[in-house]
Amino acid sequence: MENTQRPTKARPSHAVTRRLLADRHSLPLSIALHLVPGALIVAVYLLVAEPFVLAVGYPVFLGWAIALCLVLGPLMAGLYWLGRIRNGRFSLRGVLHYTEKPLPRGKLVAMTVPLFLWMMVVSTALIPLDGFVFDHFFTWLPYADAGGSATTYIDGYGRSVMLTTLAICLPLTGISLPLIEEFYFRGFLLPRIAHLGKGAPVLSTVLFSLYHFWAPWTFLSKLIFFFPGPWFVWKKKDIRLSIGMHVGTTLISMVGGIIALALNLI
Repeated sequence: MENTQRPTKARPSHAVTRRLLADRHSLPLSIALHLVPGALIVAVYLLVAEPFVLAVGYPVFLGWAIALCLVLGPLMAGLYWLGRIRNGRFSLRGVLHYTEKPLPRGKLVAMTVPLFLWMMVVSTALIPLDGFVFDHFFTWLPYADAGGSATTYIDGYGRSVMLTTLAICLPLTGISLPLIEEFYFRGFLLPRIAHLGKGAPVLSTVLFSLYHFWAPWTFLSKLIFFFPGPWFVWKKKDIRLSIGMHVGTTLISMVGGIIALALNLI
């Protein structure tokens, strides 16, 4: 008897999972996965976080930290969910790449320290560029009062409120959130466009800079000071390079800001 049963189609959720866990992402998929989280962060800030922090009398800097947590937290949980589907348990094995630690410790340190110094020095030097771009092109944004200079996000509040805000945000914007960004953008997305060759770290840097929709005036400066991170992660296949560069810079910047504020230097 002829078998008249039709082939079973994969359920949509399984098809999506296979596309996400595939060794290669299409260009449209990669662009979407890079940029959608940034759009969600702005939406959550405007709808939830900004009204909350203004109501309780805290700087908008805390609002952006809350918005980032509400988007990047579930994003990290999603990576573990993909790991559970792939491995049968909550694990990032096979989900993240460039995590095999191929660089010996001495070489890792020798490469990470210059990357960290590059980002610290160049990002600071390019703050006037950010201010120029903001003043000429982005003052129309509905959250324009949050930008323009390095301290605008906390200006206009008492010293104790500013110190409390930075202390609350230190483990978030200083450590946890940039670490999640590294896992997602360099550990999950970058390896899946590695087939583009040298174009992969270039595209990764461009899209990561665009992802910061809450500070589009920093796009040009981010292209310059952040590019070495994705480049060396792609070249050396070791995510620890950009983690040291990115998390190291945000942590030291936050600690430095707290110390400067506490000593009445700013």
